[in-house]
Amino acid sequence: MLQHPHQLYEYHVWANDRLFAHLEQLPEDVFHAEVTSVFPSVSQTFGHMYLFEQLYMSVLAEVPNKDIFPKMPGWTEEAQGRTVDEMRRFFSGVAEQFRDLLGRTPDPDKAMTIEHPKYGRLDTHFSDILRHVVNHGTYHRGNVTAMLRQQGYAGVPTDYIFYLMERQVGQR
Repeated sequence: MLQHPHQLYEYHVWANDRLFAHLEQLPEDVFHAEVTSVFPSVSQTFGHMYLFEQLYMSVLAEVPNKDIFPKMPGWTEEAQGRTVDEMRRFFSGVAEQFRDLLGRTPDPDKAMTIEHPKYGRLDTHFSDILRHVVNHGTYHRGNVTAMLRQQGYAGVPTDYIFYLMERQVGQR
């Protein structure tokens, strides 16, 4: 059985994959169409999510902020104007890096201290930051669903309970 933080991360990957698979079935222009939402398009939402994934993977790997912050513009630029398939490959690559990091972290509840440039210092745990990554993804997958509905397309269920049910069926 997976440790709970690892399972939550696998849910996150599963949910992103489900959404990418759904987007691949829609016309390509849906991914780049401008809408009124938190971000101006589905593609820009995924660009933000990609930046966030890279950022927090670095935080969890305990890379110093002085080494992370200069990389952020490159991560943002890397994700701009991409197709659904290209973004899916980016997310797949980040997921493999996360899995490698999780495999090298024997104690998912290890204590960490992080420094946010605006909000200050936080004494926390590796698992708390990982839950934050999953929660952030859930929030923005909801944004994407709203954007799709604005364009006349249905979303796809990515709730945690559906992940658990699918895993159970796969274990039978």
